[in-house]
Amino acid sequence: MGRGRAKAKQVKVARQLKYNGGNTDLDRLKSELGVSDPAPTNDYDDPYDELAQKYADYDESSDSKR
Repeated sequence: MGRGRAKAKQVKVARQLKYNGGNTDLDRLKSELGVSDPAPTNDYDDPYDELAQKYADYDESSDSKR
């Protein structure tokens, strides 16, 4: 006999999520989940950077014929 009250509660929660779900506090969610932001690093070494410098002389766009 108590099914009506439980269903009404589920409908209420579903409506709140549907119509008011856009204001989620992502920082609070991160802290609750224990996720930490990795420190941004600029130490990325492009494996093709050395090749690009080596063969820059052969680049057609820098050709003086055009």
